Amino acid sequence: MQTLIRDLLAYARVSTCGRDLKPIDSDTVLKEALSNLATAIQESGGVVTHGALPTVAADPTQLLQVFQNLIGNAIKYRGERPPEVHIDVEHRAGEWQFTMRDNGIGIDPQYFERIFGIFQRLHTRREYPGTGIGLALCKKIIERYGGRIWVASKPEEGSTFCFTIPDGR
Repeated sequence: MQTLIRDLLAYARVSTCGRDLKPIDSDTVLKEALSNLATAIQESGGVVTHGALPTVAADPTQLLQVFQNLIGNAIKYRGERPPEVHIDVEHRAGEWQFTMRDNGIGIDPQYFERIFGIFQRLHTRREYPGTGIGLALCKKIIERYGGRIWVASKPEEGSTFCFTIPDGR
């Protein structure tokens, strides 16, 4: 119950308690997320790699939440193999597009929209613990920045989560 309350408060605070967007080094934020997830990554035998990451206009605490939720999900929703996550960024049409590719269990395309809804889970808590707020939180944060978030996936073939952040130019 405490976890659920904490997650609900985090969700509610995205708009009301978010700091002003300012230029931040997304590489530094990613390194902090990886440090926070180090035990889970190590215990799973996982590997997280990434290309060069840009400076973006964001709230560093909220961007940290996005990275931690997406990478944490890749670690949680893995198959038999150790998780592999690769993060890339591309600049296109006035925005930065972040892409996080994993080798996890994948998602049936019929659930792509549903997974971004609050409390929307595809698995029981017994199979995979959690509150069902993580991806909804990511969506709310990214939309606050004027970006969008989506997924491409097939069951047993991993998932690719993408999100955009306007470049502010």
